[in-house]
Amino acid sequence: MNAFSVEREGNVALVTMLGSAMDREFFTELPRVFRELDADSSVRAIVLGGSGANFSVGLDLKDVAPMFGVLTTGDSLASARMGLLAQVREWQASITAVADCRTPIISAIDGWCIGGGIDLIAATDIRLATAAAKFSVRETKVAIVADLGSLQRLVGIVGDGHLRELALTGGDIDSARAERIGLVNTVYPDAAALQDAALAMARSIAANSPLVVRGVKDVLDAERAPRVEAGLRYVAAWNAAFLPSHDLDEAFASFAERRPAEFTGE
Repeated sequence: MNAFSVEREGNVALVTMLGSAMDREFFTELPRVFRELDADSSVRAIVLGGSGANFSVGLDLKDVAPMFGVLTTGDSLASARMGLLAQVREWQASITAVADCRTPIISAIDGWCIGGGIDLIAATDIRLATAAAKFSVRETKVAIVADLGSLQRLVGIVGDGHLRELALTGGDIDSARAERIGLVNTVYPDAAALQDAALAMARSIAANSPLVVRGVKDVLDAERAPRVEAGLRYVAAWNAAFLPSHDLDEAFASFAERRPAEFTGE
């Protein structure tokens, strides 16, 4: 594997993302890693963390840019949009594999957690962070409706009002605000304290009956999973229809040119 490393501490698996940006390889490996861990009965809890200064800066725009090359004119319009729909659904399924994991997952977040990183932590069970952590549902700023699960899962984590503020502004929040609104459970002073706390919590979970722990997750997900899936299908169809736009072109151009975007709604 090139996107992740997996280590073991007794009944706890430590999954580390080896890069801070989500490229195509990331989305291929992510479901494989969590399905394999979920099938291993000796793994009773999982800690997910980053390897560098940031937990995740979201999509690797340079790597995935060709995937957004949907034609807006010509005979291939419908087939191109169907291709985009299939791609979004594939990436959604990758994140959903984390949410569907029957083994409890704790996110240990240090540094930035942006865009797709928020989708990822929203699919985990418990979120812990350092005082230096920062969060942003930033897709709005790049002319994209967030489509990998944050709009569906965060409503049950931070509530409707906070979610709308985060998603509509695309603004950044610090770990203190994240803790206050429930995005993270607890904030720790530094990465070492975060790792110790995440591992201790994982060991506490692993000491419980694995049958009952999985039962708790199953019951809690009984309402959420169908609602989330319906929302994912809707946003995938919405983006397949409306994502190709002059605003999206402007977002990529402004990113490359390191300047503020000027959106027109076209």
